[in-house]
Amino acid sequence: MERRTTDRLLRARAQAIGGGVREDSVAAVLDRVLAVQAQDLPAAELGLRVRARGLTLDAVRRATDTERTAVRGWFMRGTLQLVPAADARWLLALFGPVYLALAARRLRELGLDQSLCERSERLIADAVGGEGPLTRAQLTDRLTTLGVEPKGQSAFHLIRRAALAGRICHGPQRGGEATFVLLDDWLPAGGPPPFTGAAAERELARRYRLAHGPSDALDFIHWSGLRTTAGKEAWAAVRESGDTDTATPPDPAAPDVRLLPAYDNYLVGYRSRDLSVPARDERRVWPGGGQIRATVLVDGLAVGTWSRGRGGAGVNVEPFPSAAPPTAAVTAALARESADIARFSSGTHSLSTKGL
Repeated sequence: MERRTTDRLLRARAQAIGGGVREDSVAAVLDRVLAVQAQDLPAAELGLRVRARGLTLDAVRRATDTERTAVRGWFMRGTLQLVPAADARWLLALFGPVYLALAARRLRELGLDQSLCERSERLIADAVGGEGPLTRAQLTDRLTTLGVEPKGQSAFHLIRRAALAGRICHGPQRGGEATFVLLDDWLPAGGPPPFTGAAAERELARRYRLAHGPSDALDFIHWSGLRTTAGKEAWAAVRESGDTDTATPPDPAAPDVRLLPAYDNYLVGYRSRDLSVPARDERRVWPGGGQIRATVLVDGLAVGTWSRGRGGAGVNVEPFPSAAPPTAAVTAALARESADIARFSSGTHSLSTKGL
């Protein structure tokens, strides 16, 4: 088997989107892949579905809103991710200070000085601690009492700052909107973090290798957002531990077709896209403006894009012009995936909460 094909199949299997691999629960998916992109929450929910069998939207909501086994926050690259609750605190300790420092310049550009930032953090923590879960709009309303403009990005950056500082975190959805709660109330600390400093960087590298199949240090640095030197040192330490990713996948007996949601980690978890999306079709997946479209995968290779029909009914597929005509087996598998999305979403409506 050609090396590139082998690598793609290994990556798809590692991400539980190929090789017939599907996990049985939200916890099992996140234990396998560590993080699912979550800047768009409905897409993140579908990112869990595509890696599982028989998962329902209600089960996802129980994990995030009731059982609290999965939590949404700003972690790798400073972007929103869904991660296991058990990993949230050490990931926040690793990335929070980095992105707080990087955010300081943007806060100054918005006219938010250190004194206002500190007062805003206290106000946000007091509000969610005293009133329960609050939405971005509700927190924005509270922040106006400090002179923060209700429009624009100031309130968002102050809320994100409080989350990166470990004061608040995402809590349950309410009416389809994200809410915020006190981190210490939502995820009580059970002692010191299991990993800190260089040990946390090595654990992150280990988890990345397991979840991303054949990859290298630069892929890890691209995905994590760690500094180059730290990322290379962590990667080298993991390689020296004997953890390898040289397994050979079995030849697929039947095509494994998956409807991958927008912004999925499989499409952003490596520095190069050429194994997952043919170069001639990249603009159809990345049209610009920060968009990453939902894609149709066959054995880990994108062959088209897809979208939900009006009102959430059905799936509309746009094959790449360069893609080979689908076989009967691919067509049948695509129909099963479309039906599974309808089953997953039935009975619950999910509104977009992109960016929070």
